Amino acid sequence: MKALLLVDIQNDFLPGGALEVPAGDKIIPVINELQNYFELVVITQDWHPPDHKSFASSHVGKKPFDVIELNGLQQTLWPDHCVQGTSGASFPVAFNTNKAEAIFRKGTDPEIDSYSGFYDNGHRKSTCLADYLRGKKVKEVYITGLCGDICVFYTAMDSLKEGFETYIIEDGTCPLKKEDFITTMQVFKDKGGMIIQSGSLPAALNIVGAKTQ
Repeated sequence: MKALLLVDIQNDFLPGGALEVPAGDKIIPVINELQNYFELVVITQDWHPPDHKSFASSHVGKKPFDVIELNGLQQTLWPDHCVQGTSGASFPVAFNTNKAEAIFRKGTDPEIDSYSGFYDNGHRKSTCLADYLRGKKVKEVYITGLCGDICVFYTAMDSLKEGFETYIIEDGTCPLKKEDFITTMQVFKDKGGMIIQSGSLPAALNIVGAKTQ
């Protein structure tokens, strides 16, 4: 089984959002089309309580993008984003979620951030995503979403550690910082990950023609 994992495609990460990824909205048509190639589609959703300690607003005198130590881990402080129940945490209207079989929420513990869809940043708690995928007999995981150099990267690295053959679909993701994306993708490849383009998927998946909805 091959799974498509769609990471954090939420309003706050799109242009105009609280933590916007430049041109993040441009990948949505690609992601919608990609879903036609997979039997299993899974989504992750950043889902922070309003007092999350990764927010700069939770620390007196700190501002977004300052770096502190938080519970033993280096933590970049972010603008308040993807707060539970807000429109910023919601999926954009243009994003087709109909094929998604499951949504895994992350970042719910106010004391620790969660970039990966599999674990928090300290690997102290699991989202049970790996167990879910194994229960579905998944061997290959194809990852897209926002943003490429942070949540997509950490999700992909944990996917490799969990033993899945892991691909990042490059034109289905978008980085917060292009220079960081170059660095993180090299780390991912060095650990055995693979980077492909959406146009290569039919051949990679042995699909003759694409399903349409």
